Amino acid sequence: MSVTKLKSVYLCPKCGGILRYEEGGAVSVREGRVDMSTTLPKYICDNCGIYYQELLRSGFFDEFPLPREEREEKKPQHKLLRTGDIEPMELHKDANGQCVCPRCGELMDFVEGQPVHIVDGKPDMENVKDHFRCPHCDSVYRRIATTDYFQWSEK
Repeated sequence: MSVTKLKSVYLCPKCGGILRYEEGGAVSVREGRVDMSTTLPKYICDNCGIYYQELLRSGFFDEFPLPREEREEKKPQHKLLRTGDIEPMELHKDANGQCVCPRCGELMDFVEGQPVHIVDGKPDMENVKDHFRCPHCDSVYRRIATTDYFQWSEK
């Protein structure tokens, strides 16, 4: 058991990669016992195969190995292109509202524009315009002005 103080940016202390945040889930039963640790949020390092959970809201985090199923599930199937190598391109959705992701090659979903939502008292403008979102490589492609061309965009 190693206790670590994570930086405010939440970088992995071992490899320096960005930690992925995962909300806590429902209570689970493992080996006939109630496992309450699944209700706590995790900071996951996919490179190292470990995750961190905060100890009693102290700001210190305990390190745990990532279960084998989660490690194998999160590995990318295809090689990801660098975001700087992705040129603006025409993207068209199919009948299911999906399109092939130019970055990873998996299917991404089309998200139609929605009205502005208020989140924590602030306007959330993220889903106001039509865009494509890839759940596999976490990429977002936004429309360029009124054309059929889409460009990779930060969230």
